[in-house]
Amino acid sequence: MCIIIAVANNKGGVLKTTTVTNLAGVASQHGQRVLIVDCDNQSNVSLSFNLNPDSFENTLYDILVDQVDPRYVIEHVTDNIDILPSNDSLSMLEFEVLTNLNQYPRPFYLLRNMIKDVVNDYDVILLDSPPNLGLVSGNILSFADLVLIPFQPETFSMRSLIKMLSAIDDFKKAHNPKLDVLGVVGTLVNNRTNLHTNILQQCRKFLDHKRIKMFDTIIPRSIRFASSVGFEGLPATLVKENKNNDIVNAYINLYNEIKEVVNV
Repeated sequence: MCIIIAVANNKGGVLKTTTVTNLAGVASQHGQRVLIVDCDNQSNVSLSFNLNPDSFENTLYDILVDQVDPRYVIEHVTDNIDILPSNDSLSMLEFEVLTNLNQYPRPFYLLRNMIKDVVNDYDVILLDSPPNLGLVSGNILSFADLVLIPFQPETFSMRSLIKMLSAIDDFKKAHNPKLDVLGVVGTLVNNRTNLHTNILQQCRKFLDHKRIKMFDTIIPRSIRFASSVGFEGLPATLVKENKNNDIVNAYINLYNEIKEVVNV
């Protein structure tokens, strides 16, 4: 049975794409068939696999707007990993759909309805999300089983987290009863700063009260890691030379923690 996990936060720059692609890399090495759906018009999933997002004949936008069969859009990128790409055209989705509601009467169900026929081709579907709570994010929350929230421990981050949890709760009630929070993972963490340590402690206390899991694994900040990813043409967890890299090991540990919660 396929599990559908959205990696989402209404804040940008918190390692959503990095988390999606590296978890996909670990899952694929465990024999899982993975589909990454890039729901962000910045196209960073394609770029992570060294693909030009402007070269695709069709993208997620064409699936949602013109009902193109997703099997004609999916790209095979490496062993056990396919991607459903996006590019700048996705930025027009809200305008196209919300000005034609007679044609799209259930705007939050476009993704669910169009991808349902390929779900059983995979063990895991990972949804990379945009840094906002618009129409695309609504489609993600209406389709996903679980939401993994990357949390960067900076000033005002708790405010963004509370908004994200509220949006998930709203969509669970209104559109997707199966939706649940998989957990929260600290990202871009510098344990040498009191700010990061204190905010992570506040976050864990808040989530414990809400009975929401905060993973023990944290993804540390690393300029060297961020700089090296662009030169490999693959997510770091798929590059053999990175076997002993601290951040790669962190994503392996996160995957193992997720396995304890769900069957991936």
